[in-house]
Amino acid sequence: MKTILYYLKPYRFRMLRGFLVKILGTFADLGLPWVLAYILDDVVPLGRISLVLWWGVVMFFLAVAARLLNIRANRMASKVARDTIEEVRHDLFHKIMYLSGNQTDRIGIPSLISRLTADSYNVHSMIGRVQRIGVRAPIILMGGILITFTLEPVLTLVLIATLPLLSVLVYRVSKKGIPLYTKVSQSVDGVVRIMRENINGIRVVKALSKTDYEYGRFKEQNGELAEHEFKAGITMALSGPMMNLILNLGLTAIVVVGAYRVNAGASMPGRIVAFLSYFTMILHAMMAITRVFVDISKAAASANRIGLVLSEGDELLVRAREADKLSGEDATEIPPRIEFLNVSFGYHAASGGEDKLCLKNLNFRIMPGESLGILGATGSGKSTVINLLMRFYDVNSGSVRVDGRDVREYTPKELREKFAVVFQNDTVFHDSIMENICFGREIGEEEVMAAAKDACAYDFIMEKEDGFLSEAAIGGANLSGGQKQRLLITRALAGKPEILVLDDSSSALDYKTDAKLRRAIRKHYAGTNIVMVAQRVSSLMGLDHILVLEDGEAIGYGRHEELLKDCEVYREIYEVQMGSMEGMAQ
Repeated sequence: MKTILYYLKPYRFRMLRGFLVKILGTFADLGLPWVLAYILDDVVPLGRISLVLWWGVVMFFLAVAARLLNIRANRMASKVARDTIEEVRHDLFHKIMYLSGNQTDRIGIPSLISRLTADSYNVHSMIGRVQRIGVRAPIILMGGILITFTLEPVLTLVLIATLPLLSVLVYRVSKKGIPLYTKVSQSVDGVVRIMRENINGIRVVKALSKTDYEYGRFKEQNGELAEHEFKAGITMALSGPMMNLILNLGLTAIVVVGAYRVNAGASMPGRIVAFLSYFTMILHAMMAITRVFVDISKAAASANRIGLVLSEGDELLVRAREADKLSGEDATEIPPRIEFLNVSFGYHAASGGEDKLCLKNLNFRIMPGESLGILGATGSGKSTVINLLMRFYDVNSGSVRVDGRDVREYTPKELREKFAVVFQNDTVFHDSIMENICFGREIGEEEVMAAAKDACAYDFIMEKEDGFLSEAAIGGANLSGGQKQRLLITRALAGKPEILVLDDSSSALDYKTDAKLRRAIRKHYAGTNIVMVAQRVSSLMGLDHILVLEDGEAIGYGRHEELLKDCEVYREIYEVQMGSMEGMAQ
Protein backbone atom coordinates (compact mmCIF):
# COMPACT_ATOMS: atom_id res chain seq x y z
CA MET A 1 0.00 0.00 0.00
CA LYS A 2 3.00 2.32 0.25
CA THR A 3 2.89 2.68 -3.52
CA ILE A 4 -0.71 3.91 -3.45
CA LEU A 5 -0.02 6.28 -0.56
CA TYR A 6 2.79 7.78 -2.66
CA TYR A 7 0.34 8.46 -5.49
CA LEU A 8 -2.22 9.92 -3.07
CA LYS A 9 0.28 12.40 -1.61
CA PRO A 10 -0.22 15.14 -4.29
CA TYR A 11 -3.96 15.05 -3.57
CA ARG A 12 -3.70 15.24 0.22
CA PHE A 13 -5.06 18.81 0.45
CA ARG A 14 -7.93 18.01 -1.88
CA MET A 15 -8.67 14.93 0.23
CA LEU A 16 -8.49 17.04 3.40
CA ARG A 17 -11.07 19.47 1.99
CA GLY A 18 -13.28 16.51 1.09
CA PHE A 19 -12.86 15.09 4.59
CA LEU A 20 -13.94 18.39 6.15
CA VAL A 21 -17.04 18.57 3.94
CA LYS A 22 -17.85 14.92 4.76
CA ILE A 23 -17.40 15.58 8.48
CA LEU A 24 -19.82 18.53 8.36
CA GLY A 25 -22.37 16.44 6.49
CA THR A 26 -22.01 13.61 8.99
CA PHE A 27 -22.46 15.97 11.95
CA ALA A 28 -25.66 17.22 10.33
CA ASP A 29 -26.89 13.62 10.16
CA LEU A 30 -25.95 13.03 13.78
CA GLY A 31 -27.92 16.10 14.88
CA LEU A 32 -31.26 14.87 13.51
CA PRO A 33 -32.13 12.24 16.18
CA TRP A 34 -30.99 14.60 18.96
CA VAL A 35 -33.35 17.35 17.67
CA LEU A 36 -36.15 14.76 17.41
CA ALA A 37 -35.64 13.72 21.03
CA TYR A 38 -35.65 17.35 22.13
CA ILE A 39 -38.93 17.99 20.28
CA LEU A 40 -40.66 14.92 21.76
CA ASP A 41 -39.48 15.36 25.34
CA ASP A 42 -39.15 19.13 25.78
CA VAL A 43 -41.08 21.02 23.08
CA VAL A 44 -44.26 18.96 22.61
CA PRO A 45 -45.18 19.02 26.34
CA LEU A 46 -45.19 22.84 26.15
CA GLY A 47 -48.11 22.71 23.69
CA ARG A 48 -46.70 25.48 21.51
CA ILE A 49 -47.23 24.55 17.85
CA SER A 50 -45.09 27.43 16.58
CA LEU A 51 -42.12 26.12 18.56
CA VAL A 52 -42.69 22.61 17.17
CA LEU A 53 -42.79 24.01 13.63
CA TRP A 54 -39.63 26.02 14.27
CA TRP A 55 -37.70 22.95 15.38
CA GLY A 56 -39.21 21.06 12.45
CA VAL A 57 -37.66 23.66 10.13
CA VAL A 58 -34.33 23.10 11.91
CA MET A 59 -34.61 19.35 11.21
CA PHE A 60 -35.44 20.06 7.56
CA PHE A 61 -32.37 22.25 7.08
CA LEU A 62 -30.19 19.71 8.85
CA ALA A 63 -31.46 16.98 6.50
CA VAL A 64 -30.92 19.14 3.38
CA ALA A 65 -27.46 20.22 4.56
CA ALA A 66 -26.48 16.62 5.27
CA ARG A 67 -27.50 15.50 1.78
CA LEU A 68 -25.85 18.40 -0.06
CA LEU A 69 -22.61 18.18 1.92
CA ASN A 70 -22.39 14.40 1.49
CA ILE A 71 -23.02 14.67 -2.26
CA ARG A 72 -20.31 17.31 -2.55
CA ALA A 73 -17.85 15.23 -0.53
CA ASN A 74 -18.61 12.11 -2.59
CA ARG A 75 -17.91 13.97 -5.83
CA MET A 76 -14.61 15.23 -4.46
CA ALA A 77 -13.72 11.68 -3.40
CA SER A 78 -14.54 10.36 -6.87
CA LYS A 79 -12.26 12.95 -8.49
CA VAL A 80 -9.38 12.03 -6.19
CA ALA A 81 -9.86 8.32 -6.94
CA ARG A 82 -10.10 9.04 -10.69
CA ASP A 83 -7.00 11.22 -10.84
CA THR A 84 -4.93 8.96 -8.59
CA ILE A 85 -5.65 5.78 -10.50
CA GLU A 86 -5.08 7.60 -13.79
CA GLU A 87 -1.53 8.35 -12.62
CA VAL A 88 -1.07 4.78 -11.41
CA ARG A 89 -2.22 3.33 -14.75
CA HIS A 90 -0.09 5.82 -16.66
CA ASP A 91 3.08 4.94 -14.73
CA LEU A 92 2.28 1.24 -14.75
CA PHE A 93 1.79 1.23 -18.53
CA HIS A 94 4.99 3.25 -18.98
CA LYS A 95 6.87 0.79 -16.76
CA ILE A 96 5.51 -2.18 -18.68
CA MET A 97 6.64 -0.62 -21.97
CA TYR A 98 10.21 -0.37 -20.65
CA LEU A 99 10.50 -3.75 -18.96
CA SER A 100 13.19 -5.97 -20.38
CA GLY A 101 12.19 -9.12 -22.22
CA ASN A 102 13.38 -11.13 -19.24
CA GLN A 103 11.19 -9.16 -16.81
CA THR A 104 8.16 -9.49 -19.10
CA ASP A 105 8.71 -13.24 -19.36
CA ARG A 106 9.06 -13.59 -15.59
CA ILE A 107 5.92 -11.63 -14.68
CA GLY A 108 3.88 -12.82 -17.67
CA ILE A 109 1.85 -10.78 -20.13
CA PRO A 110 -1.55 -11.99 -18.76
CA SER A 111 -0.48 -10.94 -15.26
CA LEU A 112 0.59 -7.52 -16.54
CA ILE A 113 -2.80 -7.12 -18.22
CA SER A 114 -4.75 -8.02 -15.07
CA ARG A 115 -2.60 -5.70 -12.94
CA LEU A 116 -3.29 -2.85 -15.34
CA THR A 117 -7.04 -3.56 -15.39
CA ALA A 118 -8.57 -5.59 -12.53
CA ASP A 119 -5.98 -4.65 -9.89
CA SER A 120 -6.07 -0.95 -10.71
CA TYR A 121 -9.89 -1.08 -10.56
CA ASN A 122 -9.75 -2.64 -7.07
CA VAL A 123 -7.47 0.17 -5.90
CA HIS A 124 -9.75 2.77 -7.51
CA SER A 125 -12.78 1.36 -5.68
CA MET A 126 -10.92 1.33 -2.37
CA ILE A 127 -9.72 4.95 -2.65
CA GLY A 128 -13.25 6.17 -3.37
CA ARG A 129 -14.91 4.08 -0.66
CA VAL A 130 -12.39 4.99 2.03
CA GLN A 131 -12.98 8.71 1.39
CA ARG A 132 -16.75 8.31 1.35
CA ILE A 133 -17.46 5.67 3.97
CA GLY A 134 -14.10 5.42 5.71
CA VAL A 135 -14.58 8.96 7.07
CA ARG A 136 -18.33 8.96 7.64
CA ALA A 137 -18.69 5.57 9.35
CA PRO A 138 -16.12 6.08 12.16
CA ILE A 139 -17.56 9.55 12.91
CA ILE A 140 -21.08 8.15 13.14
CA LEU A 141 -19.78 5.28 15.27
CA MET A 142 -17.85 7.42 17.75
CA GLY A 143 -20.13 10.47 17.55
CA GLY A 144 -23.21 8.32 17.97
CA ILE A 145 -21.75 6.69 21.06
CA LEU A 146 -20.85 10.06 22.60
CA ILE A 147 -24.30 11.53 21.92
CA THR A 148 -26.10 8.45 23.23
CA PHE A 149 -23.98 8.67 26.35
CA THR A 150 -25.39 12.14 27.00
CA LEU A 151 -28.91 10.85 26.37
CA GLU A 152 -28.87 7.47 28.11
CA PRO A 153 -25.62 6.47 29.88
CA VAL A 154 -27.00 3.11 31.00
CA LEU A 155 -28.13 2.07 27.52
CA THR A 156 -24.87 3.32 26.06
CA LEU A 157 -22.96 0.91 28.30
CA VAL A 158 -24.99 -1.93 26.79
CA LEU A 159 -24.02 -0.68 23.32
CA ILE A 160 -20.35 -0.32 24.21
CA ALA A 161 -20.26 -3.89 25.51
CA THR A 162 -20.80 -5.14 21.94
CA LEU A 163 -17.94 -3.12 20.40
CA PRO A 164 -14.97 -5.32 21.52
CA LEU A 165 -16.64 -8.35 19.96
CA LEU A 166 -17.19 -6.41 16.71
CA SER A 167 -13.60 -5.13 16.69
CA VAL A 168 -12.15 -8.62 17.10
CA LEU A 169 -14.43 -9.92 14.35
CA VAL A 170 -13.40 -7.20 11.87
CA TYR A 171 -9.70 -7.70 12.67
CA ARG A 172 -9.77 -11.49 12.24
CA VAL A 173 -11.71 -11.34 8.98
CA SER A 174 -9.60 -8.58 7.40
CA LYS A 175 -6.38 -10.40 8.37
CA LYS A 176 -7.45 -13.41 6.31
CA GLY A 177 -8.69 -11.29 3.42
CA ILE A 178 -5.38 -10.15 1.86
CA PRO A 179 -3.88 -13.63 1.16
CA LEU A 180 -7.26 -14.87 -0.10
CA TYR A 181 -7.64 -12.01 -2.56
CA THR A 182 -4.01 -12.45 -3.65
CA LYS A 183 -4.93 -15.98 -4.75
CA VAL A 184 -7.97 -14.58 -6.55
CA SER A 185 -5.76 -12.16 -8.48
CA GLN A 186 -3.36 -14.95 -9.43
CA SER A 187 -6.28 -17.01 -10.73
CA VAL A 188 -7.47 -14.00 -12.73
CA ASP A 189 -4.02 -14.01 -14.37
CA GLY A 190 -4.61 -17.59 -15.48
CA VAL A 191 -8.04 -16.80 -16.91
CA VAL A 192 -6.66 -13.79 -18.79
CA ARG A 193 -3.83 -15.93 -20.17
CA ILE A 194 -6.17 -18.57 -21.59
CA MET A 195 -8.57 -15.94 -22.95
CA ARG A 196 -5.71 -14.10 -24.63
CA GLU A 197 -4.28 -17.27 -26.17
CA ASN A 198 -7.63 -18.38 -27.52
CA ILE A 199 -8.74 -15.00 -28.84
CA ASN A 200 -5.42 -14.51 -30.63
CA GLY A 201 -5.44 -18.06 -31.95
CA ILE A 202 -9.16 -18.51 -32.54
CA ARG A 203 -8.67 -19.55 -36.16
CA VAL A 204 -6.14 -22.23 -35.27
CA VAL A 205 -8.38 -23.55 -32.49
CA LYS A 206 -11.33 -23.84 -34.86
CA ALA A 207 -9.26 -25.22 -37.73
CA LEU A 208 -7.92 -28.04 -35.54
CA SER A 209 -11.33 -28.72 -33.98
CA LYS A 210 -9.95 -27.99 -30.52
CA THR A 211 -12.83 -25.80 -29.38
CA ASP A 212 -14.01 -28.34 -26.79
CA TYR A 213 -10.45 -28.91 -25.57
CA GLU A 214 -9.85 -25.19 -25.08
CA TYR A 215 -13.26 -24.85 -23.45
CA GLY A 216 -12.17 -27.55 -20.99
CA ARG A 217 -8.95 -25.64 -20.21
CA PHE A 218 -10.89 -22.44 -19.64
CA LYS A 219 -13.51 -24.23 -17.54
CA GLU A 220 -10.81 -25.68 -15.30
CA GLN A 221 -9.07 -22.34 -14.79
CA ASN A 222 -12.37 -20.52 -14.38
CA GLY A 223 -13.41 -23.12 -11.80
CA GLU A 224 -10.19 -22.47 -9.87
CA LEU A 225 -10.93 -18.74 -9.94
CA ALA A 226 -14.50 -19.34 -8.81
CA GLU A 227 -13.27 -21.53 -5.94
CA HIS A 228 -10.83 -18.87 -4.72
CA GLU A 229 -13.48 -16.18 -5.08
CA PHE A 230 -15.91 -18.38 -3.13
CA LYS A 231 -13.42 -18.91 -0.29
CA ALA A 232 -12.62 -15.20 -0.13
CA GLY A 233 -16.30 -14.25 -0.38
CA ILE A 234 -17.38 -16.73 2.30
CA THR A 235 -14.65 -15.59 4.67
CA MET A 236 -15.38 -11.90 4.19
CA ALA A 237 -19.16 -12.46 4.18
CA LEU A 238 -19.01 -14.02 7.65
CA SER A 239 -18.46 -10.58 9.10
CA GLY A 240 -21.89 -9.28 7.99
CA PRO A 241 -24.14 -11.92 9.61
CA MET A 242 -21.94 -12.12 12.70
CA MET A 243 -22.04 -8.36 13.16
CA ASN A 244 -25.80 -8.35 12.61
CA LEU A 245 -26.17 -11.07 15.27
CA ILE A 246 -24.08 -9.17 17.81
CA LEU A 247 -25.76 -5.84 17.12
CA ASN A 248 -29.28 -7.28 17.11
CA LEU A 249 -28.60 -8.96 20.45
CA GLY A 250 -27.45 -5.58 21.70
CA LEU A 251 -30.56 -3.93 20.22
CA THR A 252 -32.80 -6.45 22.01
CA ALA A 253 -31.04 -5.75 25.28
CA ILE A 254 -31.42 -2.00 24.75
CA VAL A 255 -35.17 -2.29 24.03
CA VAL A 256 -35.72 -4.38 27.16
CA VAL A 257 -33.62 -2.14 29.43
CA GLY A 258 -35.14 0.99 27.87
CA ALA A 259 -38.68 -0.24 28.50
CA TYR A 260 -37.92 -0.90 32.16
CA ARG A 261 -36.35 2.56 32.54
CA VAL A 262 -39.35 4.32 30.94
CA ASN A 263 -41.77 2.38 33.18
CA ALA A 264 -39.66 3.27 36.20
CA GLY A 265 -39.64 6.94 35.18
CA ALA A 266 -35.84 6.95 34.84
CA SER A 267 -36.00 7.87 31.16
CA MET A 268 -38.24 9.56 28.62
CA PRO A 269 -39.79 8.09 25.41
CA GLY A 270 -38.16 10.69 23.13
CA ARG A 271 -34.72 9.72 24.34
CA ILE A 272 -35.45 6.04 23.76
CA VAL A 273 -36.62 6.81 20.19
CA ALA A 274 -33.52 8.90 19.55
CA PHE A 275 -31.32 6.21 21.06
CA LEU A 276 -32.82 3.58 18.74
CA SER A 277 -32.19 5.90 15.78
CA TYR A 278 -28.58 6.31 16.80
CA PHE A 279 -28.26 2.59 17.32
CA THR A 280 -29.51 2.01 13.75
CA MET A 281 -27.02 4.56 12.47
CA ILE A 282 -24.23 2.87 14.41
CA LEU A 283 -25.34 -0.51 13.02
CA HIS A 284 -25.09 0.78 9.45
CA ALA A 285 -21.76 2.41 10.25
CA MET A 286 -20.32 -0.88 11.48
CA MET A 287 -21.59 -2.66 8.36
CA ALA A 288 -20.02 0.07 6.24
CA ILE A 289 -16.72 -0.33 8.06
CA THR A 290 -16.87 -4.04 7.24
CA ARG A 291 -17.32 -3.24 3.52
CA VAL A 292 -14.39 -0.83 3.74
CA PHE A 293 -12.22 -3.57 5.22
CA VAL A 294 -13.25 -5.93 2.42
CA ASP A 295 -12.27 -3.30 -0.15
CA ILE A 296 -9.02 -2.59 1.66
CA SER A 297 -8.21 -6.32 1.69
CA LYS A 298 -8.81 -6.57 -2.06
CA ALA A 299 -6.95 -3.34 -2.78
CA ALA A 300 -4.00 -4.27 -0.57
CA ALA A 301 -3.49 -7.49 -2.54
CA SER A 302 -3.87 -5.58 -5.82
CA ALA A 303 -1.65 -2.70 -4.68
CA ASN A 304 1.11 -5.15 -3.74
CA ARG A 305 0.96 -6.66 -7.24
CA ILE A 306 1.04 -3.22 -8.86
CA GLY A 307 3.89 -2.15 -6.58
CA LEU A 308 5.96 -5.18 -7.54
CA VAL A 309 5.85 -4.12 -11.20
CA LEU A 310 6.52 -0.43 -10.47
CA SER A 311 9.46 -1.37 -8.25
CA GLU A 312 11.09 -3.53 -10.93
CA GLY A 313 14.60 -2.30 -11.53
CA ASP A 314 15.87 -1.20 -14.91
CA GLU A 315 17.64 -4.30 -16.16
CA LEU A 316 18.61 -2.56 -19.39
CA LEU A 317 20.76 0.09 -17.73
CA VAL A 318 22.80 2.35 -19.96
CA ARG A 319 26.39 1.87 -18.93
CA ALA A 320 29.13 4.45 -19.36
CA ARG A 321 30.60 4.57 -22.81
CA GLU A 322 34.01 2.98 -23.05
CA ALA A 323 36.88 4.32 -25.11
CA ASP A 324 36.43 3.30 -28.74
CA LYS A 325 37.91 -0.17 -29.14
CA LEU A 326 37.42 -1.79 -32.49
CA SER A 327 38.41 -5.30 -31.52
CA GLY A 328 42.08 -4.44 -31.58
CA GLU A 329 41.92 -2.62 -34.92
CA ASP A 330 43.12 0.90 -35.64
CA ALA A 331 40.57 3.36 -34.27
CA THR A 332 40.72 5.31 -37.53
CA GLU A 333 39.08 2.47 -39.41
CA ILE A 334 35.33 2.42 -40.02
CA PRO A 335 33.74 0.27 -37.29
CA PRO A 336 31.50 -2.65 -38.22
CA ARG A 337 27.83 -1.71 -38.36
CA ILE A 338 26.90 -4.86 -36.40
CA GLU A 339 29.28 -7.10 -34.46
CA PHE A 340 28.73 -10.08 -32.15
CA LEU A 341 31.77 -10.91 -30.02
CA ASN A 342 31.75 -14.26 -28.18
CA VAL A 343 28.04 -13.89 -27.40
CA SER A 344 26.37 -16.51 -25.20
CA PHE A 345 22.79 -16.27 -23.97
CA GLY A 346 20.02 -18.30 -22.34
CA TYR A 347 16.58 -16.93 -21.54
CA HIS A 348 16.24 -18.32 -18.01
CA ALA A 349 19.92 -17.84 -17.38
CA ALA A 350 19.35 -14.11 -17.88
CA SER A 351 17.31 -14.05 -14.65
CA GLY A 352 19.68 -16.24 -12.69
CA GLY A 353 18.00 -19.57 -13.42
CA GLU A 354 19.49 -22.64 -14.97
CA ASP A 355 18.79 -23.18 -18.61
CA LYS A 356 20.71 -24.39 -21.63
CA LEU A 357 22.16 -21.61 -23.72
CA CYS A 358 20.29 -20.55 -26.86
CA LEU A 359 23.45 -19.03 -28.31
CA LYS A 360 27.01 -20.20 -27.66
CA ASN A 361 30.11 -18.12 -28.39
CA LEU A 362 28.61 -16.49 -31.45
CA ASN A 363 30.90 -14.26 -33.53
CA PHE A 364 30.20 -12.33 -36.73
CA ARG A 365 30.38 -8.82 -38.15
CA ILE A 366 28.86 -6.87 -41.01
CA MET A 367 30.14 -3.54 -42.29
CA PRO A 368 28.01 -0.50 -43.23
CA GLY A 369 25.87 -1.19 -46.30
CA GLU A 370 26.28 -4.98 -46.07
CA SER A 371 23.54 -7.51 -45.56
CA LEU A 372 23.23 -10.58 -43.37
CA GLY A 373 20.99 -13.60 -43.72
CA ILE A 374 20.31 -15.99 -40.84
CA LEU A 375 19.27 -19.55 -41.59
CA GLY A 376 18.61 -22.47 -39.31
CA ALA A 377 16.09 -24.95 -38.01
CA THR A 378 13.33 -23.99 -35.56
CA GLY A 379 14.86 -23.29 -32.15
CA SER A 380 18.35 -22.77 -33.51
CA GLY A 381 18.52 -19.21 -32.12
CA LYS A 382 17.66 -17.07 -35.15
CA SER A 383 15.14 -14.80 -33.42
CA THR A 384 17.36 -14.69 -30.33
CA VAL A 385 20.02 -12.95 -32.42
CA ILE A 386 17.45 -10.25 -33.25
CA ASN A 387 16.36 -9.96 -29.60
CA LEU A 388 19.96 -9.35 -28.50
CA LEU A 389 20.74 -7.02 -31.39
CA MET A 390 17.83 -4.74 -30.46
CA ARG A 391 18.55 -5.25 -26.77
CA PHE A 392 15.26 -6.74 -25.69
CA TYR A 393 17.53 -8.95 -23.59
CA ASP A 394 21.11 -8.54 -22.41
CA VAL A 395 23.77 -11.10 -23.22
CA ASN A 396 25.02 -13.45 -20.49
CA SER A 397 28.56 -13.06 -21.78
CA GLY A 398 30.27 -11.41 -24.69
CA SER A 399 29.26 -8.20 -26.41
CA VAL A 400 26.83 -7.02 -29.09
CA ARG A 401 28.00 -3.88 -30.87
CA VAL A 402 26.36 -1.42 -33.23
CA ASP A 403 28.60 1.16 -34.95
CA GLY A 404 31.49 0.14 -32.72
CA ARG A 405 29.59 0.72 -29.46
CA ASP A 406 28.22 -1.91 -27.14
CA VAL A 407 24.41 -1.80 -27.31
CA ARG A 408 24.43 -1.39 -23.52
CA GLU A 409 26.03 2.04 -24.01
CA TYR A 410 22.99 3.31 -25.95
CA THR A 411 19.72 4.44 -24.44
CA PRO A 412 16.91 2.17 -25.69
CA LYS A 413 15.45 5.05 -27.73
CA GLU A 414 18.82 5.96 -29.26
CA LEU A 415 19.54 2.35 -30.20
CA ARG A 416 16.15 1.43 -31.61
CA GLU A 417 15.85 4.56 -33.72
CA LYS A 418 18.54 2.99 -35.89
CA PHE A 419 16.28 0.02 -36.66
CA ALA A 420 13.13 -0.82 -38.48
CA VAL A 421 11.90 -4.32 -37.85
CA VAL A 422 9.25 -6.72 -39.07
CA PHE A 423 8.84 -9.61 -36.66
CA GLN A 424 7.59 -13.07 -37.48
CA ASN A 425 4.27 -12.46 -35.68
CA ASP A 426 3.96 -8.70 -35.89
CA THR A 427 0.94 -6.56 -35.08
CA VAL A 428 -1.49 -4.67 -37.29
CA PHE A 429 -3.50 -2.15 -35.27
CA HIS A 430 -7.18 -1.30 -35.62
CA ASP A 431 -6.61 1.93 -37.52
CA SER A 432 -6.31 3.16 -41.08
CA ILE A 433 -3.68 1.59 -43.32
CA MET A 434 -1.96 4.99 -43.51
CA GLU A 435 -1.71 5.25 -39.71
CA ASN A 436 -0.49 1.66 -39.48
CA ILE A 437 2.34 2.60 -41.83
CA CYS A 438 3.22 5.99 -40.33
CA PHE A 439 2.79 4.68 -36.77
CA GLY A 440 2.96 8.14 -35.19
CA ARG A 441 6.07 9.14 -37.15
CA GLU A 442 6.28 12.23 -39.32
CA ILE A 443 6.44 10.51 -42.69
CA GLY A 444 5.27 12.26 -45.84
CA GLU A 445 2.70 10.81 -48.21
CA GLU A 446 5.29 10.42 -50.97
CA GLU A 447 7.57 8.36 -48.72
CA VAL A 448 4.61 6.15 -47.76
CA MET A 449 3.65 5.56 -51.39
CA ALA A 450 7.25 4.76 -52.38
CA ALA A 451 7.63 2.32 -49.48
CA ALA A 452 4.33 0.62 -50.38
CA LYS A 453 5.50 0.14 -53.96
CA ASP A 454 8.84 -1.28 -52.84
CA ALA A 455 7.04 -3.66 -50.47
CA CYS A 456 4.65 -4.75 -53.26
CA ALA A 457 1.74 -3.47 -51.16
CA TYR A 458 0.64 -0.47 -53.23
CA ASP A 459 -1.63 -2.36 -55.64
CA PHE A 460 -3.70 -4.26 -53.08
CA ILE A 461 -4.05 -1.14 -50.90
CA MET A 462 -5.31 0.96 -53.82
CA GLU A 463 -7.81 -1.77 -54.73
CA LYS A 464 -9.59 -1.12 -51.43
CA GLU A 465 -12.50 1.28 -51.47
CA ASP A 466 -10.76 4.02 -49.47
CA GLY A 467 -7.19 3.15 -50.44
CA PHE A 468 -4.69 4.12 -47.75
CA LEU A 469 -7.53 5.46 -45.59
CA SER A 470 -9.18 2.03 -45.43
CA GLU A 471 -9.53 0.55 -41.96
CA ALA A 472 -7.43 -2.43 -40.91
CA ALA A 473 -9.14 -4.78 -38.47
CA ILE A 474 -7.59 -5.75 -35.14
CA GLY A 475 -4.60 -7.94 -35.86
CA GLY A 476 -5.13 -7.46 -39.60
CA ALA A 477 -8.05 -9.90 -39.62
CA ASN A 478 -9.40 -8.39 -42.86
CA LEU A 479 -6.05 -8.90 -44.64
CA SER A 480 -4.55 -12.06 -46.05
CA GLY A 481 -1.27 -13.33 -44.63
CA GLY A 482 0.68 -11.97 -47.59
CA GLN A 483 -1.09 -8.61 -47.50
CA LYS A 484 -0.41 -8.28 -43.80
CA GLN A 485 3.30 -9.02 -44.26
CA ARG A 486 3.60 -6.53 -47.14
CA LEU A 487 1.87 -3.86 -45.03
CA LEU A 488 4.29 -4.49 -42.17
CA ILE A 489 7.29 -4.33 -44.51
CA THR A 490 5.93 -1.02 -45.84
CA ARG A 491 5.86 0.29 -42.27
CA ALA A 492 9.51 -0.69 -41.83
CA LEU A 493 10.72 0.74 -45.14
CA ALA A 494 8.84 4.04 -44.77
CA GLY A 495 11.10 5.14 -41.91
CA LYS A 496 14.27 4.80 -44.05
CA PRO A 497 16.16 2.96 -41.28
CA GLU A 498 19.90 2.51 -40.92
CA ILE A 499 19.33 -1.18 -40.19
CA LEU A 500 16.36 -3.14 -41.55
CA VAL A 501 15.51 -6.35 -39.68
CA LEU A 502 13.20 -8.85 -41.37
CA ASP A 503 12.46 -11.76 -39.06
CA ASP A 504 10.93 -14.40 -41.34
CA SER A 505 8.66 -11.65 -42.63
CA SER A 506 8.22 -12.98 -46.18
CA SER A 507 7.05 -16.49 -45.35
CA ALA A 508 3.53 -15.77 -46.66
CA LEU A 509 4.77 -14.25 -49.93
CA ASP A 510 4.96 -16.19 -53.15
CA TYR A 511 8.39 -16.60 -54.76
CA LYS A 512 7.70 -13.98 -57.44
CA THR A 513 6.64 -11.32 -54.92
CA ASP A 514 9.51 -12.25 -52.61
CA ALA A 515 12.03 -11.83 -55.44
CA LYS A 516 10.47 -8.51 -56.48
CA LEU A 517 10.67 -7.27 -52.89
CA ARG A 518 14.35 -8.22 -52.61
CA ARG A 519 15.18 -6.43 -55.86
CA ALA A 520 13.42 -3.26 -54.66
CA ILE A 521 15.28 -3.32 -51.35
CA ARG A 522 18.66 -3.77 -53.07
CA LYS A 523 17.90 -0.93 -55.50
CA HIS A 524 16.38 1.71 -53.21
CA TYR A 525 17.95 0.88 -49.84
CA ALA A 526 21.54 0.18 -50.87
CA GLY A 527 22.95 2.09 -47.89
CA THR A 528 20.76 0.26 -45.40
CA ASN A 529 22.09 -2.78 -43.58
CA ILE A 530 19.74 -5.72 -44.00
CA VAL A 531 19.43 -8.46 -41.39
CA MET A 532 17.08 -11.11 -42.72
CA VAL A 533 15.90 -14.26 -40.95
CA ALA A 534 14.36 -16.67 -43.43
CA GLN A 535 13.59 -20.32 -44.07
CA ARG A 536 14.12 -20.01 -47.83
CA VAL A 537 17.61 -20.20 -49.22
CA SER A 538 16.36 -18.26 -52.25
CA SER A 539 15.63 -15.26 -50.02
CA LEU A 540 19.21 -15.21 -48.71
CA MET A 541 21.30 -16.18 -51.73
CA GLY A 542 22.03 -12.61 -52.85
CA LEU A 543 23.07 -11.30 -49.40
CA ASP A 544 26.64 -10.41 -48.47
CA HIS A 545 26.83 -12.80 -45.54
CA ILE A 546 24.80 -15.82 -44.47
CA LEU A 547 24.94 -17.18 -40.92
CA VAL A 548 23.86 -20.82 -40.47
CA LEU A 549 22.83 -21.73 -36.93
CA GLU A 550 22.29 -25.11 -35.32
CA ASP A 551 21.47 -25.50 -31.60
CA GLY A 552 22.70 -21.97 -30.93
CA GLU A 553 26.08 -22.41 -32.61
CA ALA A 554 27.36 -21.01 -35.88
CA ILE A 555 28.10 -23.94 -38.19
CA GLY A 556 28.54 -21.81 -41.28
CA TYR A 557 29.25 -18.19 -42.18
CA GLY A 558 30.00 -16.65 -45.57
CA ARG A 559 28.54 -16.00 -48.97
CA HIS A 560 26.18 -18.37 -50.75
CA GLU A 561 28.90 -19.86 -52.95
CA GLU A 562 31.25 -20.36 -50.01
CA LEU A 563 28.62 -22.11 -47.92
CA LEU A 564 27.75 -24.47 -50.76
CA LYS A 565 31.35 -25.65 -50.65
CA ASP A 566 32.08 -25.56 -46.92
CA CYS A 567 28.77 -26.07 -45.03
CA GLU A 568 27.09 -29.43 -45.45
CA VAL A 569 23.88 -28.39 -43.66
CA TYR A 570 23.47 -25.34 -45.90
CA ARG A 571 24.14 -27.42 -48.99
CA GLU A 572 21.50 -29.98 -47.98
CA ILE A 573 18.91 -27.24 -47.35
CA TYR A 574 19.75 -25.67 -50.71
CA GLU A 575 19.45 -28.92 -52.60
CA VAL A 576 16.16 -29.86 -50.96
CA GLN A 577 14.56 -26.45 -51.49
CA MET A 578 15.91 -25.71 -54.95
CA GLY A 579 15.17 -29.24 -56.05
CA SER A 580 11.58 -28.80 -54.87
CA MET A 581 11.32 -25.55 -56.80
CA GLU A 582 12.63 -27.17 -59.96
CA GLY A 583 10.15 -30.00 -59.52
CA MET A 584 7.31 -27.51 -59.09
CA ALA A 585 8.46 -25.62 -62.22
CA GLN A 586 8.39 -28.85 -64.23
